[in-house]
Amino acid sequence: MKKILVADDDNNVLFLITELLTRQNYQVYQAVNGDQALREAGSLHPDLMVLDIMMPGIDGIEVCRRVKASPDTRDIKVIMLTAKTSGRDIEAGLAAGADHYLTKPFRINELTNKIKELIG
Repeated sequence: MKKILVADDDNNVLFLITELLTRQNYQVYQAVNGDQALREAGSLHPDLMVLDIMMPGIDGIEVCRRVKASPDTRDIKVIMLTAKTSGRDIEAGLAAGADHYLTKPFRINELTNKIKELIG
């Protein structure tokens, strides 16, 4: 079973994505801030991370940068899922190593299709 780590400080988003992906036979883990997301990435070695940018502590861009810089975690696929919609924000997310960038509000099928494309 593929493992996905979802990091977002909005409990409603965490619940929605967790329910959705669990029903599609993914093993889903949660983090509520950037520090927890980094710890979980290092210990769980998920196949994919869904990261919000605006989180307490370390933001999602920095989490992505650190995940992609570490030999232990660099192969983890990363989808940024955030309310930050400017071209500058999108460029920063992709420059940090994100494999895809989605903006909130998002269409559920857009997220699930991208996950299937990245990890099956």
